[in-house]
Amino acid sequence: MPRRQIRVTGAAEAPLRAALRALRTELGVPEAFPPEVLAEAERAAREPRLPAYDATDIPLFTIDPPTSTDLDQAMHLSRRPDGYRVRYAIADVAAFVVPGAPLDAETHRRVTTLYFPDEKTPLHPPVLSEGAASLLPDQTCPAVLWTIDLDADGRPTATDVRRALVRSRAKLDYASVQKQIDAGTAEEPLALLKDIGLLREQREVDRGGISLNVPEQEIVENPAGGKGAHTYELAYRAPLPADGWNAQISLLTGMAAAELMLAYGTGVLRTLPAAPDGAVGRLRRTAQALRIDWPHHVSYAQLIRSLDPHRPDHAAFLQECTTLLRGAGYTVFRDGATPEIITHSAVAAPYTHCTAPLRRLVDRYAAELCLAAVAGEEPPEWVLTALDELPKRMAEGTRRAGTVERECLDLVEAALLKDRVGELFDGTIVDVQEREPAVGTVQLASPAVVARIEGGSEQLPLGERLRVRLTQADPGSAKVLFAPA
Repeated sequence: MPRRQIRVTGAAEAPLRAALRALRTELGVPEAFPPEVLAEAERAAREPRLPAYDATDIPLFTIDPPTSTDLDQAMHLSRRPDGYRVRYAIADVAAFVVPGAPLDAETHRRVTTLYFPDEKTPLHPPVLSEGAASLLPDQTCPAVLWTIDLDADGRPTATDVRRALVRSRAKLDYASVQKQIDAGTAEEPLALLKDIGLLREQREVDRGGISLNVPEQEIVENPAGGKGAHTYELAYRAPLPADGWNAQISLLTGMAAAELMLAYGTGVLRTLPAAPDGAVGRLRRTAQALRIDWPHHVSYAQLIRSLDPHRPDHAAFLQECTTLLRGAGYTVFRDGATPEIITHSAVAAPYTHCTAPLRRLVDRYAAELCLAAVAGEEPPEWVLTALDELPKRMAEGTRRAGTVERECLDLVEAALLKDRVGELFDGTIVDVQEREPAVGTVQLASPAVVARIEGGSEQLPLGERLRVRLTQADPGSAKVLFAPA
């Protein structure tokens, strides 16, 4: 599932970068690993627990942003007489982490990698997450190797999971992958990404699932522009089709993992109830604010598929659609007791997180449960001991990540608007507080900013467009405030 991505460029001493450093301090984000954790990680990097099965003959490749070095997944795609075979190698973090040791305790404290617009705070020490445990090209390392056979329509027919030694052959990025596939120069294992990706996208449509192609917002520093020493401009990077095809391989694996767990009777699922009417109603008002036509007979899923993330108004709306994912959680079950909710409403199927263990704690546990399910064995005791507390731990980490995202967004929007206090903008009131109808939320038509608005003694006109005046934009306090013009 997507997170709202914001990337900031500019020198380290730029005001916005300095404000982000201060925000990390304010939020108590752990930046340095304790010495004993670093020492353990160094030892583990030198002496991981290696599996007996050797799959280094499979010419795997990774697809990630060009600068990424924490590579969780590598794939190889091939044809079969009656369909396709997906081999998907996932970094085997458990080969490096000793249960109950300092490194394990630190990952339970951090829970997830935290992404700031200028840098990240990793879940694992870089010697592992960007080194020995990462599926870097030409590096032999332990992995959890999934083999999923598909029929000619992209439906799974068989699944296998085992530990294996793997060796990626190439580190590819989305732009180069798209270029090769479009030009017809991609070799078959890569060219099949489009074929399988399109089939899986059609299966998603059939089951009523939704994939949000959320654009990345980039805040570009312009030191010489504007009234002050630094100004910022907002730009979007729309995802390529290859982004979506790659995501479908991860979704396929997460769905296969959920099915294994459900058949096994013990597991942890990523679940999401259907969005409440109020949340969808708010999105309808946001669509109105951005002048996006959403007829009442058109479903949310149909609308999402009709949007073009290259268009700024559609890109802004897709960013807001991530709010419908806030109710997602983790559901543990064991001993054959099926939970009340087993599906993720956006996936429209049972689903679990299992493909990003370098960046998310729960994925290490999901891998162990799937390995046990395929082998017909009991999961390791350390997995069963931690299982019941895992949803709470992940909820805390997810809330922390959400706070980081919201605070960063507020900060970036304040930096974007700081030299425009007093200016007028076109916007729409997309939310009004029930107890204070003069206070609410305004969505600007341009730039794509959502902020607080205070109307004084006047009730704000919910769902209506109006001219608003920017009264405050302070990156130091990360506050943006508007008033009716």
